[in-house]
Amino acid sequence: MFIQLGNSLDKNKFPSVNLYFQDESRFGLMSHIGRCITAKGVRPVISYQHRFSTTYLYGSYSPIDGNSFVWEINGTSIDIFKRYLQAFSAQRPNEYKIVVIDNARFHLIKPDEVPENIFLLNIPPYTPELNPSEQIWQYIKTRYKNQLFATMRDLKKWLWDMVIKMQPETIMSITGNKHYLKLFNAAFCI
Repeated sequence: MFIQLGNSLDKNKFPSVNLYFQDESRFGLMSHIGRCITAKGVRPVISYQHRFSTTYLYGSYSPIDGNSFVWEINGTSIDIFKRYLQAFSAQRPNEYKIVVIDNARFHLIKPDEVPENIFLLNIPPYTPELNPSEQIWQYIKTRYKNQLFATMRDLKKWLWDMVIKMQPETIMSITGNKHYLKLFNAAFCI
């Protein structure tokens, strides 16, 4: 697939090409209890709340240069995904973006609705291990455990700070799947 894209791409129109892994994850006010380190014999005390207010992060992460594009929005739908792709397309508009996505129902948009500088590449059904952006969510959620957020505003601020703190090197180390990188480099002579 990458080889076909590399051969058919108009290099005058899109002088650069990048690979991204896209996914979305839900975060909410309900506490998520996880392991923590304590002194031997000391039982940890963690605050807990049972509230169902949530938000979603949509994120695209590049193993090539560590670039990322993250949106926080309430919900998942085809319309939201289309708007996300349009906003993502506007970031680095001269870059052709190969975006690896899963088969979520709301990812099923018509080819003519995908921005010109984005190519969507679906992974096979039921294979989240083929999408390294899942590991980005794991990275964030390990830091999210045992936290208590009084309001959605507090949670959104914490998420924003976490996303801002992620350096390109961190993103590249988490998403750098050697199989994808080898195919991408062979197709685009990087």
